[in-house]
Amino acid sequence: MSLAERVARGVKASLIARVVYIATNSALLIVLTRYLLEPGEYGQLYFALSVLGIALLFSALGIPKATARYVTEYVEKDQRQIPYLIERSLLVLLVLSGLVALALAGGRGLIAELLGEPGLEPFLLIGAVHVAAKSLQTYVKTLFQGFNRVTYSAVVSATNGVARLVLATVFVLAGYGALGALAGYVAAYVLSSLLGLGILYAKFYRRYERAAEPEAGLLRRLLEYSIPTAATRAGVVLDSRVDSLLLGVLAGPVAVGFYTVARQIADVCIVPAQSLGYTITPALGEQKAADQSSRGARLYERSLENVLLLYIPAGVGLVLVAEPAIRYVFTEDYLGAVPVVQLFSLFILVRAVHKITGSGLDYLGLARIRAIARTTTALGNVGLNVLLIPEYGAVGAGLATVTTYTLYTAVNVYYIHREFALRLGFLARRIAHILAVTSVMAGGVVLALPYVTGLATLAGAILLGGVVWAVLVVLSGLLDPAEIRTFLG
Repeated sequence: MSLAERVARGVKASLIARVVYIATNSALLIVLTRYLLEPGEYGQLYFALSVLGIALLFSALGIPKATARYVTEYVEKDQRQIPYLIERSLLVLLVLSGLVALALAGGRGLIAELLGEPGLEPFLLIGAVHVAAKSLQTYVKTLFQGFNRVTYSAVVSATNGVARLVLATVFVLAGYGALGALAGYVAAYVLSSLLGLGILYAKFYRRYERAAEPEAGLLRRLLEYSIPTAATRAGVVLDSRVDSLLLGVLAGPVAVGFYTVARQIADVCIVPAQSLGYTITPALGEQKAADQSSRGARLYERSLENVLLLYIPAGVGLVLVAEPAIRYVFTEDYLGAVPVVQLFSLFILVRAVHKITGSGLDYLGLARIRAIARTTTALGNVGLNVLLIPEYGAVGAGLATVTTYTLYTAVNVYYIHREFALRLGFLARRIAHILAVTSVMAGGVVLALPYVTGLATLAGAILLGGVVWAVLVVLSGLLDPAEIRTFLG
């Protein structure tokens, strides 16, 4: 199978699963915010999840990424070492996640008291299981990526999404409120992680013949490489969880609810770039290792062009339709989220670029560089949050996130350019064409907005913008319909 065919196959599998995952997650978001939970309750749920997200940092560290990195290497170098890699890395992960879960359950009262939220205590007790189960799911999904079998990662993600929608809804309807929603999340992660472990055992662990003994220093190298990837993961956690945590402490659960709605809209929008990045980042490492830098450069340039072609217009469109979208989808109770959603339109674009860039540095052996950049900007994000949240609330948290994530992504792109010598002039010309298309599309949406009076007319305005965009990108030559047909075929 050629590189292009393998990338296309991986993107399709990942995209289908992520569409399922995001569709179920979006449905759950609407069910919880529109029908089942008040903004304060919804904010309390995600305040708890932000605390659990920080605990997850210590339950996995950089073990999943480090294991995937060495799996990729030993598939080519010595496949008989792979069973040892899986055994030792999984044992380390189980010990870490077990210790963190016990600490979280045992210290739940103290943690809730320190955060000034006594109602958090039962969430942390259930959350101890969440930490262990999600760590396992992250581990198996990342290993499947290392084996270049992202289809299995996709199956695990889709299973989690469907189970979470069903179980969280059932538990809330049973009268358990936000705590029931968290219990549904936990049960879904338990199911999907067990499924992933079963696939890992049946399809990979049993497949490889075992060497007489593990290679000398194998576990030591794995743990050493996990340090920079753990630092990168710490940055991810600080960026994605600390803002909600600080919002809960400094501004209250309602502000967390507004911020979370905006963040989850951003998560929905990022699906295509996430699927593409999940597939091409290992391929970038392969091309560099095979001394095919020019081929790797063309792969990245094409991926970046496609991401910008989709996300520059999408970001502008989101700014324009944010107010009616929040009003008619989530009800007027959540209108406080509108400026955060508009601010996050830039975050979505930057994050999309990062999705096809960041993990590539790990596969290029630049995990330390990425870790330094991630940790530095994450600490900056914490500082900006502390400065801005007391004055601006959820908007301040959004501004801090956008600013620091943009800087972090710029560093990632710089190192990709240094490794592959990208054609900057070519990319600048393509961006200019995309901006021209975006301006025409935005004009069409602006003309339609006065007629938006409900969900149907909102969908019509969005559809109009999408049709204008699709026609213009084809007529301008930015997108070749034949390539789309080939990809879908």
